[in-house]
Amino acid sequence: MQLIGMLDSPYVRRVAICLKVLGLECEHRSLSVFSDFDMFRKINPAVKVPTLVTDDGQVLMDSTLIIGYLEELAVGAPRIRPAPGPARLRALCQTALALAACEKAVQIVYERRLRPPEKQHQPWLDRVQLQLHGAWQELEASVRHDTPVGLGVAGISIAVAWSFTQSMLPDVLPAGEYPAVAGFAALAEQQAVFVATPMA
Repeated sequence: MQLIGMLDSPYVRRVAICLKVLGLECEHRSLSVFSDFDMFRKINPAVKVPTLVTDDGQVLMDSTLIIGYLEELAVGAPRIRPAPGPARLRALCQTALALAACEKAVQIVYERRLRPPEKQHQPWLDRVQLQLHGAWQELEASVRHDTPVGLGVAGISIAVAWSFTQSMLPDVLPAGEYPAVAGFAALAEQQAVFVATPMA
């Protein structure tokens, strides 16, 4: 298998960490959707990260779909999602909020980096920032009430999303406003699979 995409993408990084937790071997090709566009397009015409090329050459996109596929491959590996029931639903809700936070953070980063300042639409940026804070407010309350246990998809997603946002948008999301999430992410980033999968 090959995982295509750079680890500065939170979506690529969450897949890469899940691969390690599941004990699956996978070649990582650190291609950029910008500087390596033509090369990436030969692998996946949609040029979307993360891209997983399976052992039989099929191309799979979307981090959630990829992680679901990897779970099916990892027979006997540690469970990275709770069994069906209330704990699974809580983990799904936490994961969904973390992915929403990633999406809004990426939108702000792209707006700032790809559009000239005079073409940036501040009302839209204000709206996206409100959505970003909304996701983190819900996650802060959720982590305070029910901290994710172990290296599951929910915890990985929260930590990766937080680290990405703090790295890219520290002015938009002050760490002091979300102490439970910040503390959880700091502990997660000390785990061996996180250390072995740096964002840079």
